[in-house]
Amino acid sequence: MNIPTINNLKRVVIIGAGFSGLQIAKKLRRDKFQVVLIDKNNYHTFQPLLYQVATAGLEPDSIAHSIRNIIKKTKNFFFRLAYVHYINTEKQKIYTNVGDLSYDYLIVATGSVTNYFGNKNIESFALPMKSIPEALDLRSLILQDFESALLTKDVKERERLMTFVIVGGGPTGVELAGALAEMKKYILPHDYPDLNIQSMNIHLLQASPRLLDGMSEKSAEEAYKNLKELGVIIWLNCLVQDYDGKIVFIEKNKKIESANVIWAAGVKGAIIKGFLKEDVKGHRILVDDYFKTIKYKNIFAIGDVAYMKSYPNGHPMTAQPAIQQGNYLAKNFNLFSDKKNIKPFIYKNLGSMATIGRNKAVCDFPYFKLKGFLAWIVWMFVHLVSLVGFRNRVIALTNWIIQYFHYNKSVRLIIRPFHRKKKII
Repeated sequence: MNIPTINNLKRVVIIGAGFSGLQIAKKLRRDKFQVVLIDKNNYHTFQPLLYQVATAGLEPDSIAHSIRNIIKKTKNFFFRLAYVHYINTEKQKIYTNVGDLSYDYLIVATGSVTNYFGNKNIESFALPMKSIPEALDLRSLILQDFESALLTKDVKERERLMTFVIVGGGPTGVELAGALAEMKKYILPHDYPDLNIQSMNIHLLQASPRLLDGMSEKSAEEAYKNLKELGVIIWLNCLVQDYDGKIVFIEKNKKIESANVIWAAGVKGAIIKGFLKEDVKGHRILVDDYFKTIKYKNIFAIGDVAYMKSYPNGHPMTAQPAIQQGNYLAKNFNLFSDKKNIKPFIYKNLGSMATIGRNKAVCDFPYFKLKGFLAWIVWMFVHLVSLVGFRNRVIALTNWIIQYFHYNKSVRLIIRPFHRKKKII
């Protein structure tokens, strides 16, 4: 990888430039450590707003920021664009598509990937939304399907093209359903006046008895009510069994015909080969209260990929815990280098939120809850200040202001056509 060895500095290799990995890379002391950050992309993605890229509300460059620009003019720091495919824990070496690299300390911050729960058909035909390329694929698919609906004389095929099924009623599914419903109400009738947009159906399928499982009952009820008002068809206690590219099969012989299934039903840790079965629990790497792996004293795991044994079910796989963990581990490394005592990690739940649409959102904070317009303003403020880079904040805010007053999503462009997988017979 063409990285020099500095005799008096320990080399810390960080795999992943998500919320947790980026915090560590920025805050480790460069007079104590040589820091090598590795990621398969040269940008950091603000994942909570991916659904807005998918629904033509924002361009991808407003939620992504160059890693080299975030951490620049820093001594003893190296970034390499690479894909890590194996960790040799005995030799303390990682193997990538651009070469291998030894480490003194390794921090695995690879985040999570979509969990299809072993269903190969759903994995083949449904669309995930965990990265910018996937969000752009979804945007193209949505717009292409309306173009195709204009061309077909087959009424059944037109209805299938205009039916959207979102599997998963967490924040991602709720926000995506709300965004699609607003497109149906405000945008698509003007773009496609010769289509009966009222034939467009949006289904939200949730396996549990309510939406937003991680939030309060009141917030779940408010989200349910708001989505119903927007015309979203909500299925609760609904398990998807299969999808063949045209039909969603649900238990009790129920089915929905749709060409568009968006999978937001779960994630799992993105674990790199090299760890043993006993190192992993529930598709996440087992760590102690200091994020050190159970077996390897110089390997740490943080963020979505980490499972802390002392925390029931592990920490939530969201941005907030990942940021806290990154800050904590960077602080611990810096204290450890000065031979100072370190303390175990304590997660502080600062709250959770979800937006359903214009003037509609829910927020759960430790001591109070918000809904409606005020919650929507809080949601926008929190997401704006959390975006990396002043330019990104300005672009996002400008887009939101224009869309608020003009009911217009200005980036409805098919830049890179999406090629749908054909049904296998």
